[in-house]
Amino acid sequence: MKGTLYRALATALLVGGSTAAMAANDGQVRVNQLLASDPEYRETWQEAVEKEERLPEWVLNLSGVSEQQMSAVEEDGDKYLVGPLCETEQKCLNKRLIVAFSWDKDDAYGMLVEVPEGLPGDKSPTRHADYRWLGKPDPGMQQLLKEQLKRDPNWY
Repeated sequence: MKGTLYRALATALLVGGSTAAMAANDGQVRVNQLLASDPEYRETWQEAVEKEERLPEWVLNLSGVSEQQMSAVEEDGDKYLVGPLCETEQKCLNKRLIVAFSWDKDDAYGMLVEVPEGLPGDKSPTRHADYRWLGKPDPGMQQLLKEQLKRDPNWY
C-alpha cells in the first residue's frame, strides 16, 4: 500500500514538474536567451540554418537584442514558441528576425526581415522589406511569422 502511494505521488510530481516547466517556458524566455537555455534549441536552430549562406553572426547565434518575451502560438494544431530578435536596438526596424520553435524542439523556422536604412518616415517598411525564410517554413508557418511581425506598432 505504501509503495503504491509513493509511486502515485512520484508520478504526480513528475507530471506536475513537466507541466510547470512547459508553463515556465511559455513567455518566460527571450529569443537571445533561448540557445543557452537548452541544447536541443541550439541543435534544432543549427539544423535550420546550416545550409544557408551569408547569414549574419547575430542570426546564426540568435545573439541580437530581444526586448520581448517569446510566446506560445498555435498553427495548424501544433504549438510553437515564437519571438522577435533585432540586430541592435537602434536597427530593429532595419534588421530583425522572427523565430518559431516547435513545442517539442524538433523544428525551427525564421523570417529575416531587412529594410533599407535611411528609409523616410513616410515610407511603409512593409513595402520596402526583403524577407528571407529560414528552416523551409510552409505557407502556414510563413503566415504565422508575418503575423508576429505585424504585432509591432512600428510596422505598417
